[in-house]
Amino acid sequence: MAAVLFSLQATKADQPPKPPCRPGFSESFYTVFVSRDLLQGQYILKGKHCGCGVKFDDCQHSKSVDFESSDPNFSVRPDGSVYAEQEVANLSDPVQFMVTARGGHDPHIWETTVKLALAGHPPSVPVSQVNIYTLRITGSHKHYHLRAWDSNPRVIKFPRKHQRSSSANGLRRQKRDWVIPPINVPENSRGPFPQMLVRIRSDQDLEKGIRYSITGAGADQPPIDVYNIDPVHGKMFVTRPLDREERASYHLRAHAVDMNGNKVESPIDLYIYVIDMNDNRPEFQNQVYNGSVAEGSKPGTLVMQVTANDSDDDTTANGMVRYRILSQTPHMPIPNMFTINSETGDIFTVAAGLDREKVSQYTIIVQATDMEGNLNFGLSNTATALISVTDINDNPPELTARTFSGEVPENRVNVVVANLTVIDRDQPHSPNWAAQYRIASGDPQGHFLIRTNPVNNDGMVTVVKPVDYEQNRAFMLTVIVSNKAPLASGIQSSLQSSAGVTISVQDVNEPPVFPSNPKSIRFEEGVPAGTTLTVFAAQDPDLFIHQTVRYSKLSDPANWLRINRTNGQITTMAVLDRESMYVRNNIYEATFLAADNGSPPASGTGTLQIHLIDVNDNAPVLLPKEAQVCERASPRSRVNITASDADADPHVGPFVFELPSYPPSVRRNWTASRISGDYAQLRLRIPYLDAGVYEVPIIVSDSGNPPLSNRSMIKVKVCPCDDNGDCTTTGAVAAAGLGTGAIIAILICIIILLTMVLVFVMWMKRREKERQAKPLLIDPEDDVRDNILKYDEEGGGEEDQDYDLSQLQQPEALDHIICKPTGVRRVDERPVIAESQYPIRPSLPHPGDIGDFINDGLRAADNDPTAPPYDSLLVFDYEGSGSTAGSVSSLNSSSSGDQDYDYLNDWGPRFKKLADLYGGGDDD
Repeated sequence: MAAVLFSLQATKADQPPKPPCRPGFSESFYTVFVSRDLLQGQYILKGKHCGCGVKFDDCQHSKSVDFESSDPNFSVRPDGSVYAEQEVANLSDPVQFMVTARGGHDPHIWETTVKLALAGHPPSVPVSQVNIYTLRITGSHKHYHLRAWDSNPRVIKFPRKHQRSSSANGLRRQKRDWVIPPINVPENSRGPFPQMLVRIRSDQDLEKGIRYSITGAGADQPPIDVYNIDPVHGKMFVTRPLDREERASYHLRAHAVDMNGNKVESPIDLYIYVIDMNDNRPEFQNQVYNGSVAEGSKPGTLVMQVTANDSDDDTTANGMVRYRILSQTPHMPIPNMFTINSETGDIFTVAAGLDREKVSQYTIIVQATDMEGNLNFGLSNTATALISVTDINDNPPELTARTFSGEVPENRVNVVVANLTVIDRDQPHSPNWAAQYRIASGDPQGHFLIRTNPVNNDGMVTVVKPVDYEQNRAFMLTVIVSNKAPLASGIQSSLQSSAGVTISVQDVNEPPVFPSNPKSIRFEEGVPAGTTLTVFAAQDPDLFIHQTVRYSKLSDPANWLRINRTNGQITTMAVLDRESMYVRNNIYEATFLAADNGSPPASGTGTLQIHLIDVNDNAPVLLPKEAQVCERASPRSRVNITASDADADPHVGPFVFELPSYPPSVRRNWTASRISGDYAQLRLRIPYLDAGVYEVPIIVSDSGNPPLSNRSMIKVKVCPCDDNGDCTTTGAVAAAGLGTGAIIAILICIIILLTMVLVFVMWMKRREKERQAKPLLIDPEDDVRDNILKYDEEGGGEEDQDYDLSQLQQPEALDHIICKPTGVRRVDERPVIAESQYPIRPSLPHPGDIGDFINDGLRAADNDPTAPPYDSLLVFDYEGSGSTAGSVSSLNSSSSGDQDYDYLNDWGPRFKKLADLYGGGDDD
């Protein structure tokens, strides 16, 4: 049966008043002394019934805290009881292992070290070989400091396994040495470094050479080289200052091997804890906190919370922060309106009297100090808390006067007749400030409405229903004002929340009013002019003033009516026609004006609606006006006809369609048969009728009483038809009214027009040939007219550029040119193709064709690929950088008299002018 060793939970009776809850184990290292006899299958401690042992709290009162043990021989139950899993728990030597805890809603993991020792049994090794530590308890919190009794460095020996004989079966049980307690190293040590911590030693170092090493985070794992060890002497050092806020503990393993690398001892676990120093001051999460509290709040009302975090160990005084208020601004109504919970940072009200209308915001300076608030040793920091006093509806609105007055002209709407001013000391533009006005009495018919001005909260008394001076000359209203939000508890309405409003009605000259507007009457159309229809009179609503009303016509679209100026009698000036374009839905409307002689004059309008009763005054009209049938009697030689009548029922259809007896050819060639009440069918009576256009008269009669008839003409086009019953083109033309002679005349005109066009084209071609055949007027050699002669350009001079002159050499043979494929040739070679044909000058030139001859030659030269130049870039032979010839700049136009220029006369007419200048011709 497993034995419960001790509990990780304590009863509430043992808990003294404690500071704000911080999750974790109450201690980081526990030592429990147990009895060997009690471990043999008996319970020692149970978590729910024992007040001793260690304590753990996750500050959430969670029942789902998971505990784990680093030693598989021991386990921890959910209630915190530690028990042995196997019989090996019957101990004779101390045992040390780690216990971890994890909350159900918090991913954080807490650790503590548990050491089990036998009560009444000293260590199995000499005292000189181990370090003895004392437990120092300071104040109300336990701080464990491991300190050696001697001044020599601590020596940690690898545990030896002692064998002891068993009772009968000769089995041997291993005896374990004391478990190594953790090594505590203070953070921020000033050195010197490396600083020795402990010495690791094996009992076999006297027999053979031993090499020591350490592994784990801080040695050969990141952070690397925080700790190192002398491999020969086993001295373990810390190489630099430690920072607990960066890493609070290290778990290393010490190894011992011989010179060949063989393991000599089993590795031992070294737990190094960094002792916290107060090197971090509290830091507020925000430099400025914003909170609010309603005005009139009772003392003890929570306002807000400020929080400061200290990176130091919160299980020691270094990380225990306390709060206090340094100052309050303003000091109204008292300097200490607020207090703060020193441990939680909650700010509360401590006095009554918060009034937003007097102080709307307080500024609180809060100080956070560690070392449990010790101002002499702790580090401090400050933050600002801005506390806004929120508004409540503790001030009812008050009207500035007991009575208000206004006046309004009668018959006016949407006008403000009075302005009610109100005062409300609550926060402007809030529901506690916004006013609502209500008319309590004096307006039973709802003539007035009070709207609130959103800017200044005033009440605007507005007329929403016209008032009549003749009925009410004044109104006495009682108005009550309130807020949109209800008043706070305990606040009563003010006597000034109601007032009286007197509104006087002003009499104005009202326009005459027609009693019935519009007025409807019924008459048959066609009544003669001068008929009296009705009397359309208006009434003057101004009962207290005698005024005369005069009438006039304002709108009469057809100009059918006349009104008497004094009594409003309506008579006709023309015949009323229901089919007129001015009548809509059998109703004719006219508008009349009634004006009084008041000051100023006023006028009113009235509309007269005359419902015209239809009479049979319109004969029917045949539809359609034109039709088309085939010349031979067939189902397609029929036309459906109907009629249109402007009258209304019962003066319209059914219609009667008849063919007149005169002329006789109508009834001989055509026949009309009834299809329905409104439709009939016109068709050929004879088998064949010549193509053409025929006007067929038809008599149409309506169903009025008496009926009206109309002789209408329908134009029927008779034409030859194809197999589908459609008129052919020739037939359509014939049916259009063109005879054979007209058609022949049109065709002759078309032929004549085409002949004229053909003759004109032939004449133009002949003229073009004649112009090409005409010779020049004179021989080109005798032509002395000015001409533009274009010569080859020779570049920019002798020293212009260097060129490959081999391209200018004439090849000795033309075989390589002849053998080239078509389209591929050098552009500076003369192509070997047939030369172009140039125009031949006629023997008898015509004076007018010289220009044409020159243009023809120019076009032939432009299109001749054999004509030089063969390339647009002409390169001439390079003559060198110098020349033996003299400069031509020395030539001048003066003559020495020795030169003979008479030979210029032999060069022809082109040089005649030059011969005259230099040869001493006739001009001399």
